[in-house]
Amino acid sequence: MASSSWRRSETAQGYFTLSPVLLYALVMLAAPLLTIFAYSFFKDGYLTIIHEFTLQNYIDVWKDPIFRAILLRSVIVALIVTALTVGTAFPIAYFISFKVAPSRKSFWLFLITIPFWTSYLIRIFAWKVIIGYNGVINSGLEMLGLMGPGHLFEEPFRMMGTVPAIAVALAHAYAPFAILPIFVALEKIDRSLLEAGRDLGESYFNSFRRITLPLAMPGVVGAVLVVFIPVIGDYVAPELIGGGKMPMVANLIQAQMLPLDNKPMGSAITISAMAVVALIAALFVLANRKYLRGPK
Repeated sequence: MASSSWRRSETAQGYFTLSPVLLYALVMLAAPLLTIFAYSFFKDGYLTIIHEFTLQNYIDVWKDPIFRAILLRSVIVALIVTALTVGTAFPIAYFISFKVAPSRKSFWLFLITIPFWTSYLIRIFAWKVIIGYNGVINSGLEMLGLMGPGHLFEEPFRMMGTVPAIAVALAHAYAPFAILPIFVALEKIDRSLLEAGRDLGESYFNSFRRITLPLAMPGVVGAVLVVFIPVIGDYVAPELIGGGKMPMVANLIQAQMLPLDNKPMGSAITISAMAVVALIAALFVLANRKYLRGPK
């Protein structure tokens, strides 16, 4: 009886400890999501919501070719940004983990966090200054005598409003989110495994392919998810860098929620996009589940 009472007391203490986090998750995460989910089944009236259950919002969403095209574009841009971000993050994380002296690693990680000193909005605005028609790149080429009539480039580059410009800006913004989980995974690798491989005659490339990369995959999988999921719902970069010419699914949701004032339709688009993202993320995790099981 005393032991049972003690366990109940310990359980109560555990719940009490977790209650602030649980309350925060319910209020800040679950409640807005459940509200959007509920709104997606309501009808839209003029400047009001009709609280009658309907599936028509979802039918209209998936029958709309514009939604399907924008969702496909969002997925493609997110995949490009994820590949670009993780592809550039891995060498950086590898360099810090394997090439930098242990006493200097914290300094390099500190350098990686510098972009976080400014807001995400300012970082995206900075790219407008760099890749704009009269931006740093075009002005620099003109100053070097490489741009103009009779030169290597006849006219300034028009980079704004293109998918590559959006992808580069997003890749830069989300780079730290990819570098850090890969670095953590690389740090956990037992260096003696690499030494044993080389002692057995493995080349540097084969050691990387057969030991380093598989053991770093949990970090790579985490980096892919951390980048892909927020990028597909990004609103700022398509609006500022794309100039409204390359809308993504977040811009479509914003248009339904505010200018068109059709919150049920906007909620249905939100839930539909979340379902697609969850499906893609689940398939990716299942495809790499052998790397996530950990050593036996």
